[in-house]
Amino acid sequence: MPCWSAENATKAYLNTLKMGQKAKEPAVAEFISALAAGNNAQLMVVACAGAADSTTLLALVEAANQTGGHVICIVPNHEDLNGTKYVVGRTASNEVEFMVGEAEILLLNQYAAADFVLIDCKLKNHEEILKAVQVGGRKQNGTLVVGYNAFVCKGSRWSSSSSCGSRTQLLPIGEGLLVTRFGSSTVHTPKHGINKIKSRWIVKVDKCTGEEHVFRVRFPQGKVIQA
Repeated sequence: MPCWSAENATKAYLNTLKMGQKAKEPAVAEFISALAAGNNAQLMVVACAGAADSTTLLALVEAANQTGGHVICIVPNHEDLNGTKYVVGRTASNEVEFMVGEAEILLLNQYAAADFVLIDCKLKNHEEILKAVQVGGRKQNGTLVVGYNAFVCKGSRWSSSSSCGSRTQLLPIGEGLLVTRFGSSTVHTPKHGINKIKSRWIVKVDKCTGEEHVFRVRFPQGKVIQA
């Protein structure tokens, strides 16, 4: 993935926001759309446990419109495929490539070049799919993997798993989002002794309205930011 594009992220977020209704907490679809667009994702793959969530799928379509990328939707069977096409509509369906099959196998082979992968944690083998992305996605610019419905799947080892070149963050958005990056990232290590730039997600709750605001803050190693 190239460097972060604030312009793409903002446009994708606002356009996705128009599709849904305002809520007291940050909507999952808007966040995912901004994350994919901001990272300039070119090949976006979503692995669904059943029929795809229309709002989330359309959010990726909006991100692809900003980056010039492509969206792949993997569903388990043809019944889920028909249900997905029905809820997203004919126009949106033409902007998505649908596949029926095992996401784990497809990501290992046909879509190993994906640089943004969205996984429904309700899938029984979602941890295996994550591993498939790690094994098959050894790209120069890395891969960003997002797991949604994280709070629903208790006992998942995704949130606590770590490996060389990756780290996972659990965000309290919607039913929970797990964000993992494999390989290279927007965090670069300078060659001439300059401190590495790190980032973290900060969630703040407005005591008056109850709204949650999620911020991505970057700071040099060794410095502490007081929220």
